[in-house]
Amino acid sequence: MKAIWENQIIAESDETVVIEGNHYFPPASIKKEYLDESDHTSLCPWKGEAHYYDIVVDEKRNNNAAWFYPLPKEGSVERVGKDFANYVAFWKGVEVVA
Repeated sequence: MKAIWENQIIAESDETVVIEGNHYFPPASIKKEYLDESDHTSLCPWKGEAHYYDIVVDEKRNNNAAWFYPLPKEGSVERVGKDFANYVAFWKGVEVVA
């Protein structure tokens, strides 16, 4: 799987975890040079608190377009079947393709 924005590959892995239809990419597969930490957070009742990144490519910014769970809520890892801590998912125009 690849995550692409503005014709740039942001992440690439054959070992994503699919949760609620979203591909979560392992931390080592993320090209961190395109991510800028955001102060934004949100709360999922069963996964816990999500933290966000802005994606920046060629001075174009896609605010809060990537998210991850640094400390998944108790029981969520068992529900997913894999530890997804710090795995990154994308939205807001980021293409995720095989």
